[in-house]
Amino acid sequence: MRFLLMSAAAVSILTTFGVLFSILFEAIEFFQMRSFWYFISGIEWSPGVEDSKFGALPIFSGTFIITFIALSVALPIGLGSAIFMSEYASFSLRDKLKPLLEILAGIPTVVYGFFAAITVAPAIVSFFEIFGIHASFNSALASGIVMGIMIIPVISSLSDDVIRAVPDSQRKASLALGMTKSETIKAIVLPSALPGIISATLLGLSKALGETMIVVMAAGMRPNLSWNMLEDMTTVTVRIVDALVGDHEFDSPETLSAFALGLVLFAVTLVLNIVSVALIRKFKEKYKVNTL
Repeated sequence: MRFLLMSAAAVSILTTFGVLFSILFEAIEFFQMRSFWYFISGIEWSPGVEDSKFGALPIFSGTFIITFIALSVALPIGLGSAIFMSEYASFSLRDKLKPLLEILAGIPTVVYGFFAAITVAPAIVSFFEIFGIHASFNSALASGIVMGIMIIPVISSLSDDVIRAVPDSQRKASLALGMTKSETIKAIVLPSALPGIISATLLGLSKALGETMIVVMAAGMRPNLSWNMLEDMTTVTVRIVDALVGDHEFDSPETLSAFALGLVLFAVTLVLNIVSVALIRKFKEKYKVNTL
């Protein structure tokens, strides 16, 4: 039995290394053809032309801007709904609200893309026209908002579970000492549930980083180095798909650039996981000391 359990754990680890090695060697081959430094710092991405350039900075800036917008939408709404369902809603109301909220997780991303392109994007253009500001129908803002709506169930459902897992005795002790319900949530419940909330946020972040269809339909495919959220942008996953479905040879720089983008995205995700694990351990140790 111990061997079987160790084998089950090894499958996850070996899969991670398999994913890494599947992109590493092709990425190294690309960096032998093109400069690694220009790849991570260049501001022009123009493959498929005579003097092709592979500056990925516009692609990664678009990825982080759209992901930041998505988290700005999903985190307050998801966490707020989780607090309401776990601390304020009755059992009957919670049993009705949570399945309705989780329906969002089952909607295909292409449907979210239609919603972003047909409904959200025109609404953003019309809203900013009132103030005389030009907004593109393909914009990072439209894509980020809809992507944030998509990951609300991920953050809300997991946060609700970890908040409800906080021992009820801590709530009662806080109320007995004279704290109000809102003060108890802010000072006792949320700090105790913070490791789980961080994990839920990281899961939503990873889902946002890997989203493709919403970005294609709502933000476009043009690498654009800009801080203006009302302009069209693209993300790493979109450019990976575009590079792999082209008519170039597999060993061409245009195709191998997809593996280079994938490797950098893998490294970014790994760093985010390491930081989140460190934060989770920090808050768990603090919570353990407080409970002693």
